[in-house]
Amino acid sequence: MTSTVPTAVQHADAQQPPITMFGPDFPYAYDDFLAHPAGLGQIPATEHGTEVAVIGGGLSGIVAAYELMKMGLKPVVYEADRIGGRLRTVGFDGCDPSLTAEMGAMRFPPSSTALQHYIDLVDLETRPFPNPLAECTPSTVVDLKGESHYAETVGDLPQVYRDVAEAWSKCLEEGADFSDMNRALRERDVPRIREIWARLVENLDNQTFYGFLCDSEAFKSFRHREIFGQVGFGTGGWDTDFPNSILEILRVVYTEADDHHRGIVGGSQQLPLRLWEREPGKIVHWPYGTSLASLHVNGVPRPAVTRLHRTAGNRITVTDAGGDIRTYPAAVFTAQSWMLLSKIACDDSLFPIDHWTAIERTHYMESSKLFVPVDRPFWLDKDAVTGRDLMSMTLTDRMTRGTYLLDDGPDKPAVICLSYTWCDDSLKWLPLSANERMEVMLKSLGEIYPRVDIRKHVIGSPVTVSWENEPYFMGAFKANLPGHYRYQRRLFTHFMQDRLPADKRGIFLAGDDISWTAGWAEGAVQTALNAVWGVMHHFGGTTDPTNPGPGDVYDEIAPVELPED
Repeated sequence: MTSTVPTAVQHADAQQPPITMFGPDFPYAYDDFLAHPAGLGQIPATEHGTEVAVIGGGLSGIVAAYELMKMGLKPVVYEADRIGGRLRTVGFDGCDPSLTAEMGAMRFPPSSTALQHYIDLVDLETRPFPNPLAECTPSTVVDLKGESHYAETVGDLPQVYRDVAEAWSKCLEEGADFSDMNRALRERDVPRIREIWARLVENLDNQTFYGFLCDSEAFKSFRHREIFGQVGFGTGGWDTDFPNSILEILRVVYTEADDHHRGIVGGSQQLPLRLWEREPGKIVHWPYGTSLASLHVNGVPRPAVTRLHRTAGNRITVTDAGGDIRTYPAAVFTAQSWMLLSKIACDDSLFPIDHWTAIERTHYMESSKLFVPVDRPFWLDKDAVTGRDLMSMTLTDRMTRGTYLLDDGPDKPAVICLSYTWCDDSLKWLPLSANERMEVMLKSLGEIYPRVDIRKHVIGSPVTVSWENEPYFMGAFKANLPGHYRYQRRLFTHFMQDRLPADKRGIFLAGDDISWTAGWAEGAVQTALNAVWGVMHHFGGTTDPTNPGPGDVYDEIAPVELPED
């Protein structure tokens, strides 16, 4: 049984190949591309040392810059805030530095194999993340409509939860060919993946997640749909996703993106920070010991970009917050695409008009979190009356929605994520300060755990984030609405610039909101690699014949194209 509440599906046994987040829209094996000894490609020696602007120092920007540097180019990274983007790890004032909070990405599935390549490259350690009913989670409490259920395994929950789990499995099987697609993805059977997905894209692009459930005989019960929305699968309630395209949800469940999560010990922001400082052992043009940091003055990126425009010779000219103006033969834009509409003055000539339309139509999900440091993992104490854990990983329909308990051992300080919410649930917190949020959360949790005094264990001030209020993000992650497939395709395929007019080439989009798996670090990595291939091709470079890049095989695996009329 998986760690989901309720379980999405019964997963394949250990004898079957592992799955990756490499499809179904673009079933390219990025993990094989990265692992190949021939490397990602080469550029002509005449281009060595050429500067390329990389706008955005999140994971996608740092991966793109790192790989371009290895090819012999000179990436110039611009970052408005801090290296890491939504890989943001913060500490607590006055507390042990080992106590950290993941304000953005905090859990990563094993199917994120391209991401794992870089985690391994910089020697980071991962460990299981305590999702609802995960094997590493001592206990879970599901609290709905004032009624709480304590569970150490899914079998401890009332029958209705197992009924909902079964309904979800039937819904996926009958409406989305789940087993067939899962098998094809494991076996990397590209023709079969494309056959199944082409039919589903055509039939389901106009369907919401909720409409997909309602169309299923398995979910004819409103009560089942309500429970499913409030408790969800994998990481908690998914009713905030109900208005989104069902295609977004299918990508997640097909690739097991919501299962068996692991967290990065010490915090996820270490990944881009370590890549920034890393000195590759195999590098072209630059001397041994070169790093992204060493290529930048004082080891820091250039400041925020304030203007982007084209100049003679189809070059990209960048103005930054310091007033410096530089012109480049190529640029990679990895920040959230709405920045092109608000924070950065842009020429319309940067992109074709249909790409601008896609950028404008991008739909971002709101998200908020609040963490507090505590003296120890007191939740592992046993309640004298019930004999159960004093407190548990909690899913509820109250304001907190999801509460996660994070520790590093029984006698060490620990951290509670008091609340993790999305969309309307996130907006409810927006007007409140961190302390005001904490008070409301402690009240809600006090109603679930009336004999537990959480407050007495708190040893520092709370830290919080509302990503919709972050000036360089304005949202947590993209989520396509029904009818947005065509827009997403335009953005994802932008790296294939031979198909664009000559005066629209040279700037490449990347980042997880350009990917088919928005909200997942794997999408940031994959689109960074697409952009790296695009820049290499732009400079007349090639990949090794034994290791074709994503652009080399594009025609065989291109995303389904729907009619535009």
